[in-house]
Amino acid sequence: MDLALSTAGAAVRGAGRLSPRGGAAIALPLFGHVARPRPVHGGDRSTMEGARRSVVRVPGLDRRGADVSTYEWGHGSEVVVLAHGWNGRASQFATLVRELVSEGWRVVAFDAPAHGETPGRGTYLIDWIDALAELQRRHGRIHAVVGHSFGGLAALVAVGAGVQADRVVTIAAPADADLLLTQFQAMLGYDDRTAAALRRRFAARYFPGESDPFARLSALRRPLPASALLLAVHDEGDRVVPFGELARLRDAHPHASMLATQGFGHNRVLTADPVLDAVVDFLAQPSAVTLPGAAVRAAV
Repeated sequence: MDLALSTAGAAVRGAGRLSPRGGAAIALPLFGHVARPRPVHGGDRSTMEGARRSVVRVPGLDRRGADVSTYEWGHGSEVVVLAHGWNGRASQFATLVRELVSEGWRVVAFDAPAHGETPGRGTYLIDWIDALAELQRRHGRIHAVVGHSFGGLAALVAVGAGVQADRVVTIAAPADADLLLTQFQAMLGYDDRTAAALRRRFAARYFPGESDPFARLSALRRPLPASALLLAVHDEGDRVVPFGELARLRDAHPHASMLATQGFGHNRVLTADPVLDAVVDFLAQPSAVTLPGAAVRAAV
């Protein structure tokens, strides 16, 4: 644990011992805080430089409005939208972008608020969902949404809530927002009373008037509609999002295609050849590709 995280955890724990509500008040802005954007990898620069750029307007975390940077490649009639994860950026999909464009799709990606080239200091899942909704309004019905990690959960929630997409691909995705709260608690080490207070404060702040907003931030409690096909990919050695999330998604989507890999971890899985091949095949087939229990190991 680095010094800043250790200090933040101590502040939340100390305040929480005196008042769970006080601890939650300190924790909430930390929950939505984003680290400085990661740089674009050298091998991805040419792909990003070749993108057609624009923005979509979303309400933003503070609901004052935010301009989200978007990128577009290719000229196909069917659109594939890519959603990066927390502390990620659109450029992480550069390898997949090249694969999809070569197969004839038009590809669209975005940098969520406080990520990549989109300014800001904080964000949360609703910004991803709003960005996906705006892109669907701009481009019409989407052939597929491909989401990595946090972006995978956003894809599931957005399409489950009505964003029109025929297919969803998740790569290393959590199954619901509850996992994120649990991981945040484990990271900062505060007690269950503060955790409960944070949950209430989060709901009141971002979803006022909703009795249980976490129901709609869950691909388990609100699975994808039957019209949307799902391919879920996860690596057994993922140290960021537990591999067990793949089974949770399978249980909620019994007809989905599943791909378990080994040796690629949380981020390298995005450029792994077996994953790229599976995604392209899934998007190209007229019906779902059946990969029940499929497992792929990284070459050593």
